[in-house]
Amino acid sequence: MLPCKSPAIFLSLAVLLTSLTACANNPTAKNLEQSLAADPQLQNNPVVFGEAKDSQQQAQQNASKVKLPTDFPQDIPLYPNAKLEAVTPPSATENRTSTRWLSSDPSNFIANFYREQLQANNWQISQQPADDLGGVFEAQRNNVQVKVSIQAQSVTNPTPNQPQTATELLIEYLPAATATAQPTATNNPSDTSTTTSNDIPQPGNPEFIGPVLSANVATQPANTSNSQQVATVTREAQEFSDLNKVPQELRQHIQDLAKLGVLSPESSVNKSNSNTTSNLFAPSKTITRREYARWLVAANNAMYANNPAKQIRLVSESAQPAFSDVSAKDSDFPVIQGLAEAGLIPSSLSGDTTAVLFRPDAPLTREQLLLWKLPLDTRQALPSANLEVVRQTWGFQDAGKIDPKALRAVVADYQNGEQSNIRRVFGYTTLFQPKKPVTRAEAAAALWYFGIQGEGISAVDALKLKRPQN
Repeated sequence: MLPCKSPAIFLSLAVLLTSLTACANNPTAKNLEQSLAADPQLQNNPVVFGEAKDSQQQAQQNASKVKLPTDFPQDIPLYPNAKLEAVTPPSATENRTSTRWLSSDPSNFIANFYREQLQANNWQISQQPADDLGGVFEAQRNNVQVKVSIQAQSVTNPTPNQPQTATELLIEYLPAATATAQPTATNNPSDTSTTTSNDIPQPGNPEFIGPVLSANVATQPANTSNSQQVATVTREAQEFSDLNKVPQELRQHIQDLAKLGVLSPESSVNKSNSNTTSNLFAPSKTITRREYARWLVAANNAMYANNPAKQIRLVSESAQPAFSDVSAKDSDFPVIQGLAEAGLIPSSLSGDTTAVLFRPDAPLTREQLLLWKLPLDTRQALPSANLEVVRQTWGFQDAGKIDPKALRAVVADYQNGEQSNIRRVFGYTTLFQPKKPVTRAEAAAALWYFGIQGEGISAVDALKLKRPQN
């Protein structure tokens, strides 16, 4: 039946088209033409199937973008591969601002990032995860408190934009303005405290290296603090009678530092006269950890006498000791505690729970010399390192004997080229001997220069700045 009807249908269509063509000016034909014409709104606004839905989703995404609060402290580290999802402002019962983030990276990556960043930027860490699988960091720097919660999450319905697993970050902070208004009640780092910031460089400055003083230190009168007494000691040129015994390669370095007044004589008392101290430098004698800490602070602060932001701040004797074997009554407590609070030496303040003893009278080793000095050269987080990197750079045959904590300092020192401490102090060597005690001459040579190539300062430069003032 269908084959028979097809010719009739075609014939009818042909007649209709012929009629329309012949009667183009007929009103009936025009009405029919208009009824069959395209919608003028569609002509002006053509629609591509699927595009309207995408445009609507894009508009919703743009409308729902979350912005970081204007009072968010700039010195709080932000994980680079994390997206801000929500912001919860302070409430009547909770004065902390909360920001929620989502990242596709594993939680151990993020935990390791915050552990390194908080330590490198001199935050006082009061709590941190026992491992890198996630947990809570609580830290304080100056008068800003932060709490970072890292939690791995499982995604039940993964999409191309969201992988099977994700990590949620919750960054809660108490801004500086709020923290300053809180009363000083305890020494707990997690408590809000009042600090004086008139004489302390503010965090956020990449050159900031001073320790974060606790509340009981900041509130002490300046004229009675032990740290003030140490800090105001006048440094005058020193003369040693045995510098002819210093190795020729190191002699000029020690002479410059002696003129700067940052070295101390050999500590023994002249036996022939108990009231006269020795003026011997004793270059070949092993230096103790205590004495190197004293030299390190004195040399750094003398080099940057005109740049307070790079000076190491000494600590009052009322501070809670970071080491059980260096009490507040110790003559070098302001220096050693200052280094610990600045995060320049391993301690419980920097998250190293094993560093409970400082061992002030123990010999300083080569790896310790670098570990304490390099942060003052680079002024930033030390690079990642492993044994293979050390072997490829320095070529040390005994790289496996270097403490893992010191590996990063050894690699960073290599990147300093001709201003490397190892090259200046020990010359060319394929054996680092990391556990070998350091002599007083070697320690002094390491402190002759601070900084990186082209952007550092030597004892000679510091002397030029000191002479016009005198």
